[in-house]
Amino acid sequence: MKGQTLKDAFKSTFVLLVIVLCVLAGYLIYTQIMGNPVNFEGGNVKGHPLPGNYLGIIHAGGFIVPVLMAVVLILLTFVVERFIMLSVASGKGNLNTFVRTLQTLLNDNKIEDAAQLCDKQRGSIANVMKAGLHRYRSLQSDKTLMNDQKVLALQKDLEEAAALELPVLSQNLIILSTIASISVLIGLIGTVLGMIRAFGALATAGAPDALALANGISEALVNTAFGITGSTLAIIFYNYYSARIDGITYKMDEASFSLTQTFASTLK
Repeated sequence: MKGQTLKDAFKSTFVLLVIVLCVLAGYLIYTQIMGNPVNFEGGNVKGHPLPGNYLGIIHAGGFIVPVLMAVVLILLTFVVERFIMLSVASGKGNLNTFVRTLQTLLNDNKIEDAAQLCDKQRGSIANVMKAGLHRYRSLQSDKTLMNDQKVLALQKDLEEAAALELPVLSQNLIILSTIASISVLIGLIGTVLGMIRAFGALATAGAPDALALANGISEALVNTAFGITGSTLAIIFYNYYSARIDGITYKMDEASFSLTQTFASTLK
């Protein structure tokens, strides 16, 4: 229990640290790189960006831009983190080959070979099957339980082992789904502020302030682009990783079913 508490604390600290670092990185990129005077006419950061200078154009998007940049950096960080973790959870070899080989060994009642295969494969499915195989051997020599009770006990152990692995697979996916929702909303906030600024320029007495009008429209469009981009990427990767997790879960259930069926057949 203490070990699990420390593990959860580490995960929370990691998430918080990533968010803080991404916010800081977004601010520094916005102010030091995009806000470099060389990107603007006459070196005036508050003036027009140089023609074709996209760093200056993006900087003209206003103070919402570094927020959106931080959101995109957080997204990319957890996209990489999920890719690494799911690759580790999948194990060293091909999952389809592992499951088929495991089924063959179980059908031949080669339990020790199946356990060695799990040690070689590693990953979430291998962990679940290794726990099931350990219980498999102990139940075979158990004289106190009826055959149907043994099968139920094996099923329960497999379900408990799977329940320990599933949170690892879906961990931090909530961050991707949250970004998919809030990125476009933050972008819309920047869009609205930019349009307010643009219409404010049109409402000035006499000739409209062309610079303020241009900056307002630029702010609106840049924030819209950033918001939509972040939301789109988050949706794509969330669905991709959800599909990968479903595939791992399906193969886990398939392997667990094969082990249970093999065990039941040996009791007849």
